[in-house]
Amino acid sequence: MVTETTESTEAPGGERPDVCVVVPTIREYECMRAYFENAREHGFDLDRLHVVLVTEDFCDVDEMRAMLREEGVSGAVFDGNGREQWLADHDVDEFEHLVPAASHAQTSFGLLYLWANEFDLGVFIDDDTLPHSDQDFFGEHLATLEYEGELTEVRSDENWVNVLHENADEHGLYPRGYPYAAMDETVETGTAQVDSVVASQGLWTNVPDLDAVRILMDGDLRGQAETRTTAEDFEADFVAAPGQYLTVCSMNLAFRREVVPAFYQLPMDDNEWDVGRFDDIWSGVFLKRAADLLGDDVVTGGPLCEHNKAPRPTFDDLNDEVPGLELNEHLWEIVDDVSPAGVDASEGRADAVADADEYAAVFDAMADRLATGDWSEYANGAFLNHCGEYMRDWLDCLDALSTVERTRVVTADD
Repeated sequence: MVTETTESTEAPGGERPDVCVVVPTIREYECMRAYFENAREHGFDLDRLHVVLVTEDFCDVDEMRAMLREEGVSGAVFDGNGREQWLADHDVDEFEHLVPAASHAQTSFGLLYLWANEFDLGVFIDDDTLPHSDQDFFGEHLATLEYEGELTEVRSDENWVNVLHENADEHGLYPRGYPYAAMDETVETGTAQVDSVVASQGLWTNVPDLDAVRILMDGDLRGQAETRTTAEDFEADFVAAPGQYLTVCSMNLAFRREVVPAFYQLPMDDNEWDVGRFDDIWSGVFLKRAADLLGDDVVTGGPLCEHNKAPRPTFDDLNDEVPGLELNEHLWEIVDDVSPAGVDASEGRADAVADADEYAAVFDAMADRLATGDWSEYANGAFLNHCGEYMRDWLDCLDALSTVERTRVVTADD
């Protein structure tokens, strides 16, 4: 069943929220109370938020709904049955395969929900995080999305920017998804004019977001890391220069509606190749390529969150990551070759941010490249063809949702 806290997406005070907060959770959904308290302490209007908890059938959805009601926050809770019902109610149940079972990539359902309900902005929060009390979590993210002015620009001779670069000489960390071939890079910084931000990636203190190989190299068998990060490791917001890639982690991220067509969280875990753990990483590669082609910006830095990753065997994550490690080394090179006809950031445009149709066009070209390419030289290369087909279906699903919503509006007016 669809387990919403209200019949509509209106806030308890009657206003319509403009920010959809998506939280995949099976354990620590109570962490959201800290985010709501952070908003109150910093004067952020909670009526702007609609919170979507994406969970599983074995979880207590009634308790989750009660938590949202107690906090006075508009929201909805979807377990597996609820997601199936929602897709059927919106006449897109043929696309149920796009949301993998028992996977963090179920955040894609949150994107579909955001799209169908026409929210302007989205925020991803992982349930093993907490906000820093001295930072206005939601306010800073939304201010970044509206920012116009100068920011530090970072590039490297490997075409990749380590989001942990600011203190890398001391901690030596590279985040999950950073290609091994791009390590030991030479970093250059400068200044760039930023005027069209489409995504704001907040970073994390305490447990760094590392892959299993790097965690093992750091001497930890519990899925965390011996080396930890603090607020002192992060100095200022920055952008990766055009043509440069970076890891995008969905545990602390805000974004504009316009990028949803190019931000599908890939079908990880639930596939015949057993590829997992690259859903947000690869979606970030697609987003960065699209943003570069369209002249938009992805900003990384604040607000910080505290990442309190629960202990688990490092080798479990390693088993999930190994099938896709070689693909991760090359996906960005494949995407970097995609330049759809008619897309040229240098031509400028009337709007500050590219529209959803433009992001869809770039994503469609990337989907075609992956779906039709011969990737047999890579281990599990056929998974890239699989992703390309699912990316095509993603765009079809968004189109179908748009058609359904337009039809319902016309019917209601009649």
